[in-house]
Amino acid sequence: MTETASTNDYPDLQLTFENGLSVLTLNRPKQLNALNEAILGQLDRALDEIEADAETRVLIVTGAGDRSFVAGADIAELRGLSKEQGKRASRRGQRLFARFEESRLLVIAAVNGFALGGGLELAMACDMRVLSNKAVVGLPEVSLGIIPGYGGTQRLTHLVGSGRALELIATGRKISADEALAIGLANRVVEPEKCLETCRELAAEILANAPLSVVAAKRAVRKACGDSLNGYYAEAREFAALCVTEDVEEGMGAFFERRKADFQGR
Repeated sequence: MTETASTNDYPDLQLTFENGLSVLTLNRPKQLNALNEAILGQLDRALDEIEADAETRVLIVTGAGDRSFVAGADIAELRGLSKEQGKRASRRGQRLFARFEESRLLVIAAVNGFALGGGLELAMACDMRVLSNKAVVGLPEVSLGIIPGYGGTQRLTHLVGSGRALELIATGRKISADEALAIGLANRVVEPEKCLETCRELAAEILANAPLSVVAAKRAVRKACGDSLNGYYAEAREFAALCVTEDVEEGMGAFFERRKADFQGR
């Protein structure tokens, strides 16, 4: 049996419940499913509903359309933030994405296209990542004068190691699905039409096992990741400090004007 949550509650999301599995789809395909304040709030509320459903044990997160999982955050909402506003924005995103990590649910990201900036940060907050072979992922925030602020500096380091993480963050380079698989950022890479199907197959394997064992395994593995609260606070402080630099105004201005940024280091 499949049930669909009210679109009035989540106008930018689609949510279905399917015999122990929930599928949460970010549904702004014309905006490439980019994150904004409204959709972050909807994600928070949707997680409340999903976790309150006792039958749900596995959650798949994906994006609508065939071009993008989540293309990033809404740059217009990030532009012109004060230092305090930047810190609040970073901590809010960190707290929301931490909910995916800390949930009793096993969370699988079906990355069906672009996963950039906040989109990759969301995918990394999930327990597993299945990528379409057309997917492109990266953390290009330095090209805007900021850094990843929703936990990306920490999670990427945990997943691929400090050297590779810093290379990808400091260059802002976007990588293919195959490279993501090679460095441990993806669990599997499949044909685009098989992305969601593969996630459902993984979910079925998980659902066949003892519920308490699966939850205990997630807690134990997450403990081994060594997530440090101090690291997330440090990321938020650095993000906030960059929000009031001349370079961030130049970087975001260049983004909207579709030109190359001329950073001056101040």
